[in-house]
Amino acid sequence: MITSAQMRAARALLGIDQRELAKLAGVSVPTIQRMEASGGNVRGIVESLTRVVDALNRAGVELIGEHARSEDGGRGVRLRQAAPQPARDEP
Repeated sequence: MITSAQMRAARALLGIDQRELAKLAGVSVPTIQRMEASGGNVRGIVESLTRVVDALNRAGVELIGEHARSEDGGRGVRLRQAAPQPARDEP
């Protein structure tokens, strides 16, 4: 599953706008806009989502799922969960 943040980040890494991604994926610009406006995991028609993921892969972006490994060894960006901050004792 791809998140809206991953989708926006993938576009940024490729240096393309929503219009270009729509063209690469064969979907409409409003479809890309709706997907990127989703909170968390992208919502939409499975076929459209598959087209977008395939287009990003063809363009050179590897989408890495939660707790997944990247075996190709290429450059990448991954968010990690921030470590919990220790409680401070206030005098």
